[in-house]
Amino acid sequence: MLSLSWPWLLLLLPLPWLLPRRAAVANAALKLPKAYGASLAYGSAPTPKPIWRLLALLLWLLVVIAAARPLWLGEPVALKREGRDLMLALDLSGSMEMDDMQLNGEQVNRFTMVRSVVNDFIERRDGDRLGLILFADNAYVQAPLTFDHHTVQRFLAEAVLELVGTQTAIGNAIALGTKRLAALDESSRVLILLTDGQNTAGQYTPEQAVQLAKQAGVKLYTIGVGASEVVQRRLFGSRTVNPSQDLDRAEALFTELSESTGGRYFRARSTDELEQIYQLIDQLEPVARDESKWRPQTELYPYLLAPALLLLTLLLLRRRHD
Repeated sequence: MLSLSWPWLLLLLPLPWLLPRRAAVANAALKLPKAYGASLAYGSAPTPKPIWRLLALLLWLLVVIAAARPLWLGEPVALKREGRDLMLALDLSGSMEMDDMQLNGEQVNRFTMVRSVVNDFIERRDGDRLGLILFADNAYVQAPLTFDHHTVQRFLAEAVLELVGTQTAIGNAIALGTKRLAALDESSRVLILLTDGQNTAGQYTPEQAVQLAKQAGVKLYTIGVGASEVVQRRLFGSRTVNPSQDLDRAEALFTELSESTGGRYFRARSTDELEQIYQLIDQLEPVARDESKWRPQTELYPYLLAPALLLLTLLLLRRRHD
């Protein structure tokens, strides 16, 4: 659509019809142009040709409209608030191969279930910048922080258990996530760490890594994954065992460390619980939403001043000729 930045300048458009006659009357007694005096000898006064008067009025019209600064406004474009920067750190240790989870009615291992739920979480984080860390014996950045969520999902789908070892370097994962997030200026820094056991490897302890996170302003959400009991079939009957004893012993520490950064610790004993946890994180760390609309603007005054300059040149040449 067409818009004017200073429409009140259009009030100047009638000015040529108000000034010329008074100016002519005032100047007539002072000085007679040569062309006018010569014409009196032949009994007639000079009158400008209609075409030149029309061109002069057109020049005035173009100049005034250009001064009003016309703009062409394009289609509205949605602007989003700056989203959050989230690093996802996923455990690939050997214990994640435990088949104590249900997914779509099938018995699956912990990592298969986690990968499915995390993939849906990534899908919902529109407007956020996401990164992916995989850890076991050590921690590695699989996907740096990016707005390309499809790439993060692809790297997640390609992850393989025990790809980087069989132990659990939780401290290294927190330290690496903190390092990546701390390098960003003025961002909302969130690290979501998912594991099923205690720290058993790495050069950093969880306590040391969390101190770094607190100094860098990184908020830590820790999710412990593992069923509380599993029924094992045996030759003579069955028995119920707890496959998450290591995680149970680490829960108090995870709770303390997460809350010290302003985050929380969650326990996911099933697929439904993990989905509810990620939905709760969505509420605690809201995704970016459409904040406002912006319309691209194209300045039109150059397209008016160009013909106005041409008309001015013609009128000056004509006056010089006369």
